[in-house]
Amino acid sequence: MSNNAACPRGCSVCRAISRRRFVTAAAGAIAAAPLLARLTHATQEQPQRIVQHGPASKCVPSIRACFVRRKGEYGMRWPGQIYDGHAAREKYTAQIIETAKQLGVKLELRGEPIYSDAEADQWLEAAEKDRPDGLLLVLLDRQEHAWPTAGKAIGSGIPTVVFSPVGSSFTTNTAPLARKVGGFIASTDDFAQVRYGMKMLAAGAKMRATRCLVIAGSKEHEAEVPHLGISLRYIPAKWFLEEYEKTPTTPEVLGMANALIGGATKLTGATEQDVINGIKSYVVARTLLERHQCDAITMDCLGALGRSKVSLPCIAWSKMNDDGVPAACEADIGAVATHVITQYLFDRPGFQQDPVAETAREALIGAHCSCPTRLGGFGTPPEPYDITHHHGLRDATARPVWKIGQRVTCCDVLTAGESTPPRMIISAGSVLENVSVPPAGGCVVSVMVKLDGVTEMLDYPGFHQLFLYGDFKRQLAQFCQLFGIKPELV
Repeated sequence: MSNNAACPRGCSVCRAISRRRFVTAAAGAIAAAPLLARLTHATQEQPQRIVQHGPASKCVPSIRACFVRRKGEYGMRWPGQIYDGHAAREKYTAQIIETAKQLGVKLELRGEPIYSDAEADQWLEAAEKDRPDGLLLVLLDRQEHAWPTAGKAIGSGIPTVVFSPVGSSFTTNTAPLARKVGGFIASTDDFAQVRYGMKMLAAGAKMRATRCLVIAGSKEHEAEVPHLGISLRYIPAKWFLEEYEKTPTTPEVLGMANALIGGATKLTGATEQDVINGIKSYVVARTLLERHQCDAITMDCLGALGRSKVSLPCIAWSKMNDDGVPAACEADIGAVATHVITQYLFDRPGFQQDPVAETAREALIGAHCSCPTRLGGFGTPPEPYDITHHHGLRDATARPVWKIGQRVTCCDVLTAGESTPPRMIISAGSVLENVSVPPAGGCVVSVMVKLDGVTEMLDYPGFHQLFLYGDFKRQLAQFCQLFGIKPELV
């Protein structure tokens, strides 16, 4: 074990040694009270948790729901007299209400089923006037107005989830609507699909409410991501530099730096002071996010900070994504959208990366110097990580070890302007290797993934794709259809 390595068991002796090393390294950055007293206070002080501060943080998605069936007994026509529609309605009502509560959704459930074409038209007319964030139709019938009502709802322009329990549809009912933009059909008795449909409606609402802080250029202005509704608040890059210079090395900064070092398997190249500087960038980003009332962040980091001594935000972005605040590198707006969608849908961070072809193993290497550590989801323990230099031999970053064999999703939103809907490149695969950098060159977090059914990597589409734990290829395609994004399954 190197002199800089922390004991992987975290024993009390090694923690004490690590703390003494940290005190020594941090001494030059503190000029007030005795260092040991301040550090002791720092390790006891709870850090201020980063949260969203923009419209998405206040968004309460609204879903308008109804049951659809004919009045009276079912008789010989599907779902047939054997089906207890009253019991089904009671069961699904309870599940819908509970799911809405879990998702923090405002639910407006019609008291009685829609029994006719006229009632369906009245309900949809009111919905089109009020514009809820989504519609949920539960079809307890295959006959008469049931599927025409589903078709009208999908055509309303309001994202629509249609739940068709077994017995309420043939493929002849579902086929005409299967690929319609704006709709998602759950033809199943498994309510988990309906729950995901409701989560998609909630995530879409929150996506459209999201405001992203873009730190780039020299002018302050506003913009919007076409079709997706994500608003962009641009501020000059120099504002980050100015805020960094006046941000003190507080006990909170020292405490967070000490916690990050204490959790690492080792510290190589980067120093404790580099970690402190990286945490300061995190605090600066947190300050700007709150000041400008934003929910996500991205920065032209190399352009803004590459020639300065201010720490690149590799640690900052890693921690923000771990905490559920979308943070994208290099002012990449497509990456912002991808972070937003995947975090809201799957409650976990993604790793934005530069794609590198590995032709010998027919794999894709994702390489970057900022990677979240809580890859299994927000609130889960971090993967084992060490702390090392950025590939430019400056600053510090946390480098997690990805689980070999772990199923992952690779995805990338590509925006193209007002006249063309956005696309999403989507693949799934498994982790093959954590590439050692060095001796290899490039970004220090380099994860090799074998993508299902993909052998030609030299022209794999997109750039700054996200890798994230879990196989969500199908779910992302469903989200794309619901919200007018063109899915490209690779």
